[in-house]
Amino acid sequence: MKKQPRQDGFSLLETLLAVSTLAVGMVFVAGTFMAGIYFTSLSTERTIAAVASDEALVKIRLYGLDPSDPNLETDEFVSYEKLTTIPTDEFLYPSLAGDTARQYSWRALCKRLGADSHLVQVAVFVCRHAGTDARYWVRASGDGSPELEQADLPRPLRIRITQSAGSAADEVSIIDSVTSDQIDEYTFANDGATLLDDQTGQIYRVLQRYREPPERIKLDRPWRDGDADARGEAWVWVVPPPVAGGRSPLVAVYQEVLRF
Repeated sequence: MKKQPRQDGFSLLETLLAVSTLAVGMVFVAGTFMAGIYFTSLSTERTIAAVASDEALVKIRLYGLDPSDPNLETDEFVSYEKLTTIPTDEFLYPSLAGDTARQYSWRALCKRLGADSHLVQVAVFVCRHAGTDARYWVRASGDGSPELEQADLPRPLRIRITQSAGSAADEVSIIDSVTSDQIDEYTFANDGATLLDDQTGQIYRVLQRYREPPERIKLDRPWRDGDADARGEAWVWVVPPPVAGGRSPLVAVYQEVLRF
């Protein structure tokens, strides 16, 4: 009887299983690689923002401000440029003369800590630029004006919010200041946006903006937790996304108390 020769090698099923396992592993490796790139970019931007905010605070000390200025309130923030004349280029970062590729800028809000105090709470917003042609919403004639217009640099603006009696402690709704302008101000505070409470200076992060109703947002913690007067209308500061759409230009917000 003739003996059949032995066949060595892998079957088709074994080959398919090996290729499938390799493919799944490569997908996980690729995902890890992309996540690493994202977190590296995020860390780099946060480092740049920290340096830019330090530079901004030095410039604020250098240009100074009058702590008795009538525009400087104790219960609400005001834009720094309303208190002191400062060249527009000083808001750009890095502040190198003749550099046309400055991709970051900063804006500051100030609030006096007491009626006769020389201490001023300063909040610095550091933003990236979406592009040379990008436009951003700002209030037409200052912080108190409801009308909106477009500017070439991102900056924080005030929006009204309210917390109704039936909503959760960490949910608030955005009130459109001018309903006739066809600009939905609730789009200024999308997922991941940062809000600065105009009265207390507390910083909140938007975890989610609901589909229905679209003006309601969920915060990372209760709104003015423990404050019996929290419910009702209030003002917060937010940096809107570009007019044409896209992610928020805000990189980070830093606060410090300065003495003048």
